[in-house]
Amino acid sequence: MTILVLTGLQRECRLLAGPGIEVLAGGGDARRLEAQAERLASSAVAIASMGIAGGLAPGLRAGQWVVADTVLDGAATFATDVAWSERLARHLPGATRGRLLGRDDMAATAAEKAALHLASGALAVDMESHVAARVAARHRLPFAVARVLSDGAGRTLPPAARVGLGRDGAIDLKAVLGSLLSAPWQLPALVRTGLEAERGFRALARARRRLGPRLGLVGANLGELPVDMA
Repeated sequence: MTILVLTGLQRECRLLAGPGIEVLAGGGDARRLEAQAERLASSAVAIASMGIAGGLAPGLRAGQWVVADTVLDGAATFATDVAWSERLARHLPGATRGRLLGRDDMAATAAEKAALHLASGALAVDMESHVAARVAARHRLPFAVARVLSDGAGRTLPPAARVGLGRDGAIDLKAVLGSLLSAPWQLPALVRTGLEAERGFRALARARRRLGPRLGLVGANLGELPVDMA
């Protein structure tokens, strides 16, 4: 039995993979990711969403961890497994607990992030946690989310960063270079974005070692995972 992990990028897959850990990269395609996760869920003992995320709450910076108590998916709120989340928070230095927002589209600008935080109260946003929550709920599997920030709430991602995510979770270098050629003024912002993302990747690599071979999961609580659709 495996732990199924949903993330965004191929690099995150390489950092998180290991014996008994099946990692899927969404590449920004929520429908494809959900179909893949659905096929694998029957052989999974638990589902996690791990990797990098964008900050929504003011004051959170790149490299900081958010461990979700709940995941917001449109009108639905999915609760994470309490015991597993507590273990994640204990092992991730400085982790902040709270709500995380899952959505199909990237939150790219500081103005959009501020609006999302105001509307949802979420600390961070990613494009995989809501998918993991839905699959876990359907299969009644323990579910947890640990995300490290790659960009804070006040950061606006440059255009090249917004087009750089390939459908397979790899970086689309051709799209990035094309964006840079058409708008070279964005180079300093792109370099800054890359450096901050690198901080997140390093934190993710350290966390993988800290959490151990089962990502902090002890046993398998197969009880009902509460879902509030109000």
